[in-house]
Amino acid sequence: MLRRVLALLLIAMLAASMVVGCGQQAAPPKVEPKPEPKPQPPAKKKVGLVFDVGGRGDLSFNDAAYAGLEKAAKEFADKIETKWLEPSGAGENREELLRLLASQKYDLIFGVGFLFTDHVAKVAKEFPAVKFGLIDGFVDKLTKDSNTLCLAFKEQEGSFIVGVAAALTTKTNKVGFVGGMKIPLIEKFEAGYVAGVKTVNPNITVMIDYVGTTGDAFKNAPKGKELALKQYNAGADVIYHASGQSGIGVIEAATSKKKFVIGVDSDQALMAKPEQRPYILTSMLKMVDTAVYETIKAFVGGKFEGGYRIFGLSDGGIGYAKNDYNKDVIAKIGAKLEEYKTKVVKGEIVVPQSNEELKTYLTKIKK
Repeated sequence: MLRRVLALLLIAMLAASMVVGCGQQAAPPKVEPKPEPKPQPPAKKKVGLVFDVGGRGDLSFNDAAYAGLEKAAKEFADKIETKWLEPSGAGENREELLRLLASQKYDLIFGVGFLFTDHVAKVAKEFPAVKFGLIDGFVDKLTKDSNTLCLAFKEQEGSFIVGVAAALTTKTNKVGFVGGMKIPLIEKFEAGYVAGVKTVNPNITVMIDYVGTTGDAFKNAPKGKELALKQYNAGADVIYHASGQSGIGVIEAATSKKKFVIGVDSDQALMAKPEQRPYILTSMLKMVDTAVYETIKAFVGGKFEGGYRIFGLSDGGIGYAKNDYNKDVIAKIGAKLEEYKTKVVKGEIVVPQSNEELKTYLTKIKK
């Protein structure tokens, strides 16, 4: 009897435990929270630049553009990536290189030199979403909403000041000018230089030669040297060149003759060979590097505007070089240079931009 009671109690306890067990809910599986996605940095803007004939290493125009690109690349390293290309031969593939960068989705592209004018105008129409910077060229009817910005300079103003420097330095009353390609742009350099020389002393003779009539004239150092030697042998003791890479030959000639040369675009004494530096009187500074850098800076800040921007003496876009190598000679004439600079900035002297304007200018100063 006892066994039967115990068995019944055991059955009852088992049944009760099963009822309790069926009433409990299984704990839900633990789910790990997904990590918040890290914000991705915005994609870098792409800035490209196509050099003019002569390319990097011309110690002048192209190197100045490169310096501006490099400055921007370092300062905005987290926002932009940069690339530069050099044209082949006489630059016949300028347009092809511009189109290549545009098709590779570059956001801002520079054409370095007036010879890019037609090519930039054409490619800019094909790629309206791309911004273009054209140095020394002029595209008609641009507005601030255009995708092209023309960057120009008052080269005649800087050339006037170095013309004053040449006039104040010459001992023979004979100076020279060697231009690259005979075109209106280089005529601005010539006219300004002659005006500066003649303003100081109308009796100084200015010898003038050009390397050629095609784009190759900017990369013919042997011809530049030949023309400079001709002028030095004829009595010139200061020569100003506006000839790109051809000017390397002019500097070589000056060194061999131990006469003065005036550089162009960049401070050429800083890039010249040590033995050449004592003969570089100064350089007409054309701040292409500033123009490139400022355009990129505005673009990065979302403030790019098309149209036209002109740099001159008044805003520091044009100037003349002062450095450790020419400080003694500049100290002798510096006050006069600054005096004439002030007159130009104030508009008391309006520097001629062409040989036609130069004729009128020279007639006035003779009175």
